[in-house]
Amino acid sequence: MLRYGIVGAGFIAKFHLEALRQVRGISVAGFVSRSEPTELVAFAREHGLGEGRVYKSVKEMMPHVDVVVILTPNYTRLEIVEEIVDSVQAGNQLEGVVCEKPLGKTLAESRRMVSLANDAGLQTIYFENQLHMKSLKAARTQLSRVMETMGPPVLVRSNEEHAGPHKAWFWDPTQQGGGVMSDMGCHCLAVGWYMLTPPGRPPNFLRPQTVQADLALLKWGQPRWRQQLMEQFGVDYSKTPAEDFATGIVTYRNPDTDQLSKSQFTVSWMYDKQGLRLLCDTLGAGYGLEFNTLKTSLELFIGDDAATGVADAETALEKSQATQGLLAVQPNEADLYGYTDEHVDVCESIREGRPPLLDWEYGLEIVRLNLAAYLSAERGSVVKMTDQATLDELENYIPLIQQGRGAEVLFIQ
Repeated sequence: MLRYGIVGAGFIAKFHLEALRQVRGISVAGFVSRSEPTELVAFAREHGLGEGRVYKSVKEMMPHVDVVVILTPNYTRLEIVEEIVDSVQAGNQLEGVVCEKPLGKTLAESRRMVSLANDAGLQTIYFENQLHMKSLKAARTQLSRVMETMGPPVLVRSNEEHAGPHKAWFWDPTQQGGGVMSDMGCHCLAVGWYMLTPPGRPPNFLRPQTVQADLALLKWGQPRWRQQLMEQFGVDYSKTPAEDFATGIVTYRNPDTDQLSKSQFTVSWMYDKQGLRLLCDTLGAGYGLEFNTLKTSLELFIGDDAATGVADAETALEKSQATQGLLAVQPNEADLYGYTDEHVDVCESIREGRPPLLDWEYGLEIVRLNLAAYLSAERGSVVKMTDQATLDELENYIPLIQQGRGAEVLFIQ
């Protein structure tokens, strides 16, 4: 039995516990959190996931776990990795260390995390749940013979949208690393890269050539919504705004054939419809696939008179925006979005002694593409990922939005 030590007790940690109810071979041995993880401990014990003992620090927890899973806010992760490495160097052993997306806010920060883990001899696993979604994996399997005959896909359109995050730090670009591009762009960049990749090739096989992006503040910069952010989260978008909409295109080159392909992404925090929506549209020569998480076999209708009886609409769908009318219901979101299978990958890769699907080196490359999108938007031009001067610039680049200077590049009403 693989013993997990979970660092962090926020929204994403609860989602991962839901996923672990469907995974064999993993127990939750401990939690470390700056806030008391009472709800998570109770959930873990109620569902037989493990003892879920609460420890005061990562150092204290390390002797009692096999894998540390980092689910804390973005701005805390380097510090946690440093604590893990210090503990390993003091004699504590780990089978692996997991980090939830994104790996870091900058390339310098991400590279430091990779270096620390490598020097300590740690097996790293990068959590990007959407690459583990059963629907996308099944589609790639079903189309594998078609791809062999017709060639791999040449265009992917990937979207992720909802009405905004749960916690204040997500809205603060200096803590989170940006706005919706940093928060959800990493998902769509990864999905696009993955779905364009030929069967049997690693997720980073295709070579990024160019990145072009446009960022905007369309809803949450308006006075009414700025005021709501101030009242609910204490975040002032009149002073330190972040983008709530981002779109762009990444061009890739197949190193075997020189074939070019394109991944188009759109992400937003202003999707005021049912709730979280993931879209993936993949096209090759003579074939294609479509995926939409709001297409569900279960729908509910709740009229005005009955709406007062609805306690929590998010039990039906993440980031749900309504408690009445026609509601889409996803009864197993943790599995739908790939969280279950990424834990299976951790368990199997450690048991079989093979690399996981994704490691921190891959996570670092996603950070590079994400930063290139910010740089493109700041410059208003295409960023060439084959230009050494540009790659050197990205190594120490901090987007203006991440610096808290978003008002210089975003339209504020």
